[in-house]
Amino acid sequence: MPPGKFGGDSIEKLFTNQLDWEQHEYYKKIRGLKVSAHVLIPRNGKLIQFVDFDKRAWHAGESCFQGQDNCNDFSIGIELEGADDIAFTDKQYFSLAALSKLLLQQYAIPKENIVGHSDIAPGRKTDPGPMFDWDKFRKKIT
Repeated sequence: MPPGKFGGDSIEKLFTNQLDWEQHEYYKKIRGLKVSAHVLIPRNGKLIQFVDFDKRAWHAGESCFQGQDNCNDFSIGIELEGADDIAFTDKQYFSLAALSKLLLQQYAIPKENIVGHSDIAPGRKTDPGPMFDWDKFRKKIT
């Protein structure tokens, strides 16, 4: 945030309602956005947790998975710092896979239930985008 600009604490500030909307021109476009995730994985692969896994985060918005609406009510939202046209880092894949393995085991989640926002809110959300290597990720959690 802004798109293609990485680093800093703007995502954390957005997720904790502390973003200064006047600090950047892009922020004015998203002013008032209320969003969060259970975990953010920045480019360096560090895991930053914002919401307990058994609590509701505001990552999916209007969404549907396997016929059930309002995915925020029953899902775990993991955000990767990135963009639709920029590859994710190996550190992000490593951390995402490690966290996913733990969550799959802890919550008895079938692997096929790991999907992107673009799968649950098509047309409205594009992430993780075409640069996310699903095959690479799936091999890491097998």
